[in-house]
Amino acid sequence: MAASTHTVTNQAPPLVGYDVFSADRVLAEAVERHVAPELLEQAREELSGLGQTAGSAQAQRWGTQANENPPKLLTHDRYGHRIDEVDFHPAWHRLLGKGVSAGLVNAWGRPGGHVRRTAGFLVWSQAEAGHGCPLSMTHAAVPALRTDPALAAEWEPRLTSQVYEQELRPATLKAGVLFGMGMTEKQGGSDVRANTTRAEPLAVDGEYVLTGHKWFCSAPMSDGFLVLAQADGGLTCFLVPRVLPDGARNVFRIQRLKDKLGNRSNASAEVEFEGTWARRVGEEGRGVPTIIEMVAATRLDCVTGSAALMRQAVAQAVHHAAYRSAFGGLLIDKPLMRNVLADLALESEAATTLALRLAAAYDADTEQERAFLRIAVPAAKYWVTKRCTPLVAEALECLGGNGYVEECGMPRLLRESPLNSIWEGSGNVQALDVLRALQREPHALNAYLTEVGKARGADHRLDGAIKALLTELADLNAIEARARRLVERMALVLQGSLLVRWAPPEVADAFCASRLGGDWGAAFGTLPHPLDLRSIVERARAVV
Repeated sequence: MAASTHTVTNQAPPLVGYDVFSADRVLAEAVERHVAPELLEQAREELSGLGQTAGSAQAQRWGTQANENPPKLLTHDRYGHRIDEVDFHPAWHRLLGKGVSAGLVNAWGRPGGHVRRTAGFLVWSQAEAGHGCPLSMTHAAVPALRTDPALAAEWEPRLTSQVYEQELRPATLKAGVLFGMGMTEKQGGSDVRANTTRAEPLAVDGEYVLTGHKWFCSAPMSDGFLVLAQADGGLTCFLVPRVLPDGARNVFRIQRLKDKLGNRSNASAEVEFEGTWARRVGEEGRGVPTIIEMVAATRLDCVTGSAALMRQAVAQAVHHAAYRSAFGGLLIDKPLMRNVLADLALESEAATTLALRLAAAYDADTEQERAFLRIAVPAAKYWVTKRCTPLVAEALECLGGNGYVEECGMPRLLRESPLNSIWEGSGNVQALDVLRALQREPHALNAYLTEVGKARGADHRLDGAIKALLTELADLNAIEARARRLVERMALVLQGSLLVRWAPPEVADAFCASRLGGDWGAAFGTLPHPLDLRSIVERARAVV
């Protein structure tokens, strides 16, 4: 008789067995908007195939397994030889291999490559976020290496390859390679000019040996790394291969792996260099300008990765509410829950729309778009990544106690959510970067204002927000102390302008009323009444 008390009722089925791309109307519309018509059918086919894999039970198991079995550091082999390797669960390799084969390291050399890759990164990151780090680093290394044509010719074909090879051996023997990055040190953090790692030149031009450390080294199992070190001419960028051309291991001492809050599947390490062989990338003393394009590309991935987490959290919350009954009806039909879900959906749509607009600017590659990116990327990185954690926490709450249980996957999303705000420069770094662009590159501000001005006259709240922003930009008093406030407004105005131009009227209306018009509370679920919240929620629903 006791078994009858355990009949399962009123539980939402798992959100599994669906096409993550096609079920995301916002993303699908953005791809259609930004991809050239002659490429659209192929792009949809690629993204739908990836979306079906991302939404499969198999990929969800891989994500769980990769996080429940984090990487292990192997400093020595059984005989005592130093090997400095990182051992990953097979699920990690399956996730990473799929990402590589899907072209998530290849945006620079194919038409519409950035939009297609960004959309794919947003889709595939919803299966598991940790392995996005090596995908991002490998993709972003290309523009830095292009400062040295010889290095680019040697490495770029392998960096952009869709072949994944996990073994450590000379890069010349591999069809595809992965890259990591080592910038920060214990004493400096984001202040890389305080780095103490030294680079001593060898007899061959462009070759050096490095001595020093890196406090955070991303993806330490990679085939190569872009590293900053102090040469005679100042801070310089170097390429450090893990395996030398003769097959010997380069000196790359992995001291320990970081025990992180989230991102458990991915290895982040402390490393030591001691006579480590390296090739110079760019000129001595030009380390930051050389690597800055890599940083910008990874910042866009931070925006995209946060948009992916937000989208998956919203999809899970709406899916749960569509099946769960309480107080006499489905949660999704309850006015207050509908307000919460619609508010979350607005935030997610704004993040996705902005990420794809930035990717389209990379594809256009005009002087105007490059100037626009100079402000838009750090502003978006600041705001979207900061909105991720409160959104995921609220979405988790929509599931009640079920959302606090590991099996549902929401706790993993929550642990992951602060990361992109920290990687590639935390909030203050992004805000100060926007200020530098405003002060040193007036054409960047002009490009930004031209972009938001395309929606001028369509919504009075947006027009008011643009006017208030111009007033704030004209006041340079205590500008650094006001930097976060200013950059937040710039990001919101940009998001609002994009939604007014491209989103359904009910979405644009709700966003402008709340985020720009001030008719909003301090928590999600405080949208003004009346708005067409039902349509907003239904638009965000992932139909299985």
